Amino acid sequence: MRRVIFNQKGGVGKSSITCNLAAICAKSGAKTLVIDLDPQANSTHYLLGRGAQPEETITDYFAQTLSFNLTPKKPGEFVTATPYENLSIIAANAELESIEQKLESRHKVYKFRDLLNKLSDEFDHVFIDTAPALNFYTMSALIAAERVLIPFDCDAFSRDALYNILYVIAETREDHNDGLDVEGIVVNQFQSRAKLPTQLVQELKAEGQPVLPIYLNSSIKMRESHQSCTPLIHLAPSHPLTQKFVELYEHLSPEKKKDKKAETCT
Repeated sequence: MRRVIFNQKGGVGKSSITCNLAAICAKSGAKTLVIDLDPQANSTHYLLGRGAQPEETITDYFAQTLSFNLTPKKPGEFVTATPYENLSIIAANAELESIEQKLESRHKVYKFRDLLNKLSDEFDHVFIDTAPALNFYTMSALIAAERVLIPFDCDAFSRDALYNILYVIAETREDHNDGLDVEGIVVNQFQSRAKLPTQLVQELKAEGQPVLPIYLNSSIKMRESHQSCTPLIHLAPSHPLTQKFVELYEHLSPEKKKDKKAETCT
């Protein structure tokens, strides 16, 4: 399964959602890959640490597509293991931004899909983190993915941007990837006691938007998770926010619910 976490607005929790869902997925036993397509490299730092400098990155993969090479690196050579079992990453760095224009001018937008196709036998699930922009890399991700998760941070500006995001996804589905589905809108940084977040979510649901039923609350624990570069399932597995992520992952993975029900029956 290939999921892209996408929103053109910054600060909505894309990297946090990407890495925490991926960490839960890996801990459940699935071979899991995170791909960081954001030059800010937040997912890379989150999973590998701020000082980490992987030998190969997604930048190197894309740069390779720009030149003829008799001995190109194999897809697996761009993958870096994380400290967590079953969890790997194709890291990003700031140089990703410097080659974007060349990639776009030479129409390399399908090369990312080629990479994922070649890695499909090695990983059960792929989670793709994207920059807060509609650019070459986010379009590459939408073309390559099967499902889209849209983080929503209960802000009026986020709601305005949401309609454009849904339009972009629909257009991409029509023109490039007819198998692309909106898996749902992830309500993030939700404050149940505040009137505006509840009102915005209810209005979206009334419109028939695919709002997922598990809301991720605001918590200082997430900041601690970022600071320690440790996903919540490893930092604080019993914390309420961690359990919300687990619920979200299980909601997105029906087979996990079936397994749990089978265990209860036995």
